[in-house]
Amino acid sequence: MSRTAEIRERLQAAFAPEALEVIDDSERHRGHAGFQEGGESHFIVRMQASSQAGQSRVARHRAVHDALGPLMGQIHALSLELS
Repeated sequence: MSRTAEIRERLQAAFAPEALEVIDDSERHRGHAGFQEGGESHFIVRMQASSQAGQSRVARHRAVHDALGPLMGQIHALSLELS
């Protein structure tokens, strides 16, 4: 399974979001630190999940990191746009 698919699957399971977009943004970082040939090193996640309503920004980010678990060690950069 690709990292993109695994990120999507883990976030779906943890938050049942109303909207979820996982974007492999790796190609824009070619030549920069952490770039891996073949991509799947830099991601943008846009997620709208009512299950995170009322949580602070820091709490929402921590919850996403927790949901991704050991996968976080395989990701060089993760940009989160959560609502």
